[in-house]
Amino acid sequence: MTVTRAPLPPVPAQAQIDGFVAALGDVTTGTGDLVKLSSDWSRMSPVLREKLPPGRFTAQLVVTPETSAEIPRVLAAAYEHDVPITPRGAGTGNYGQATPFAGGAILDLRRCDRVLEVGEGYVRVEPGAKLTAVDAAVRATGQDLWLFPSTKGSTAGGFVGGGSAGTGTIEHGTTYDGFVKSVTVAPCDGSGTAVTPADVRPYVHAYGVTGVLTELTLATEPARDWRAVYVATDDYRTGTDILRRVRPLGPRLASLDEVPLVEHLPSPAVDRTRVSVRAILPEASVAAFTVLVAEAGGEVTAVLDGVEATDLLSGMSYNHPVYFLQQSGYPCFHLESAGDPLWDAPDAIRAALPNALFHLDLGHRGIQGMIVADYTSEEGVLAAIAALEELGVGVHSPHQWYVDRQVDLIRAQAATSDPKGLLNPGKLE
Repeated sequence: MTVTRAPLPPVPAQAQIDGFVAALGDVTTGTGDLVKLSSDWSRMSPVLREKLPPGRFTAQLVVTPETSAEIPRVLAAAYEHDVPITPRGAGTGNYGQATPFAGGAILDLRRCDRVLEVGEGYVRVEPGAKLTAVDAAVRATGQDLWLFPSTKGSTAGGFVGGGSAGTGTIEHGTTYDGFVKSVTVAPCDGSGTAVTPADVRPYVHAYGVTGVLTELTLATEPARDWRAVYVATDDYRTGTDILRRVRPLGPRLASLDEVPLVEHLPSPAVDRTRVSVRAILPEASVAAFTVLVAEAGGEVTAVLDGVEATDLLSGMSYNHPVYFLQQSGYPCFHLESAGDPLWDAPDAIRAALPNALFHLDLGHRGIQGMIVADYTSEEGVLAAIAALEELGVGVHSPHQWYVDRQVDLIRAQAATSDPKGLLNPGKLE
């Protein structure tokens, strides 16, 4: 297969940067820590750590709007002076989304952090609002956010622009499935305006290539009394049996880790000697879950209440157990995986990937998770992907930086909203 990559715009000359800054007027600019601001958590991937080490691709300045109303003016100046713009929230993305491949400016959106309105069934925010703050504002009105990422310190714009799933996925699906009720977007077309499109899809998980989100309206629902429940089992099959049966009890999250991953989880409630199953459940479901666990042959070891307890449990989901393992010095890589072989045929996966470890998360329609394996080279990663796909495992690679969902839709929108290709260049094939 031949892949056509959009050409990168040239790195701006100093005269272009000077003209850009002059056109911005009182919008805050500076150099700051450009190496740090030009990187994100792509270092979780050993492949990207080799390709995108801090300092290899660095912006020439950082622009820090104080409110979202300044963002269209920034993009109008960028269009006039041909300055590439790489939008950035908290920098918690894992795929190199915040890497400025063509220099230019980092658009640091963290000061655009207001929670603008909380209504029945929705919350309206600026893109830099941290989801910890958004969640607190929503809970103060007796509601829950539909969805938030396992890294709850992420910004709303970063999660919608670069994420896809998280706590709440079991019931509500991904960021594509109704969580984003509306967005306001600043295009990079010279207009200096912001628009509210009828279709939000070209702006979700688009890495900012179709425009910079200036405002988001996200779905909420009546709050429930959640509990963080910890289970220990003696083997993987027992753990997966519990995951298969828990869905009718209304979990907000349900995860499983094998012992080598469990050893590094940060919660004192975890039994580090056995397979760990963890769930965020409505208080009313805990008794039934306890019976289910006993019938399967497991043991409920802790039931904790409060936001801190459920947030800690959420922070041990998705790729976080991989991060904790890596922090121990273990040289590994992970593949975002989905499909019945994760719980029907684990031995076949282990045969294809020696020393493979499993972290599982119950998904909206089935089972998904991270398969962790020993890292040797990028070629080894590609061979592992091929082997898993041969077994019927769906794989999404966290070892590349390209927009890889709804690509045709996003490409068509980018042609209109970013005709010069200045928005986060290099991320759209």
